[in-house]
Amino acid sequence: MSADETIPEKSGPEKSDRPRRSTLGRIVVALPLILFAGLAGLLLFRLFAGDPTVVPSALIGREVPEFDLPALSGLERSGEQVPGFDSADLKGNGVTLVNVWASWCVPCRDEHPLIEQLSKDDRFRVFGMNYKDSADNARRFLGHYGNPYAKVGVDEKGRVGIDWGVYGVPETFVVDNEGRIAFKHVGPLSQQSIAERLMPAIEKARTGTPDS
Repeated sequence: MSADETIPEKSGPEKSDRPRRSTLGRIVVALPLILFAGLAGLLLFRLFAGDPTVVPSALIGREVPEFDLPALSGLERSGEQVPGFDSADLKGNGVTLVNVWASWCVPCRDEHPLIEQLSKDDRFRVFGMNYKDSADNARRFLGHYGNPYAKVGVDEKGRVGIDWGVYGVPETFVVDNEGRIAFKHVGPLSQQSIAERLMPAIEKARTGTPDS
């Protein structure tokens, strides 16, 4: 071979495949992040599309989970201990409104006067589920703002709330005479949400009217 001759550059599969392999590697590394971003985007879309206070629940139309909430110790009415409640208390006694609340929950304070108003309606009962709270703080809260609840059950660890699908506080459930969850409202109630959603749901639960 003379000095003027050049060796042809190698153009076999090793050189041509190198960029392709590098790109494929980057895609494989990025794939979990792409999937995570997609799922997060879908969750946010479903959560914030429409009314955020109306969150779909798998328990709607089903009986409440089995539970037994103890009474809030030291909470009295007319000199007698206000009782706690369990799943059996929600069956065969008409419609019950179960309000999930806590003394540390600022929106609960804003909502409380509306719960007081609802408790005066004799077409249904109002129970309170005290969520992840201390007994002293819960008693002080009701002593200051008033106790609208016929029964108050203590969910100190939040385990019953998990079974009910509670996202946070406050939340309000409508339970029909058969002990089935008929409606769920997430966040503090307002005059508008009571008039437009809560009361119609209560009336359907009272009359046994199916959703259209």
